[in-house]
Amino acid sequence: MIAPIEYILLTYLVIAAVAICAARNLLASIIIFTSFSVVVSVLWILLSSPDLAITEAAVGTGISSILFFVVLKRIRVMEEEHRQQEKQS
Repeated sequence: MIAPIEYILLTYLVIAAVAICAARNLLASIIIFTSFSVVVSVLWILLSSPDLAITEAAVGTGISSILFFVVLKRIRVMEEEHRQQEKQS
């Protein structure tokens, strides 16, 4: 039998997935994705699968989020460089 907390977490996952697709702001998408990964890790724990939970926490929440933030920073730096080049032209 599925516990009420599992229904709540699964509902959150569906809402977060839709929100990620609908978000216009990249930073908001990254933050929602990070919370999505945390909830998936919790669900793996509830399903008695600690090895998958640790992997999801390390890769999904940790490494992927860091890489997304680095790419977002790089995109903003590139946009700023592009604006400066346009001003000089």
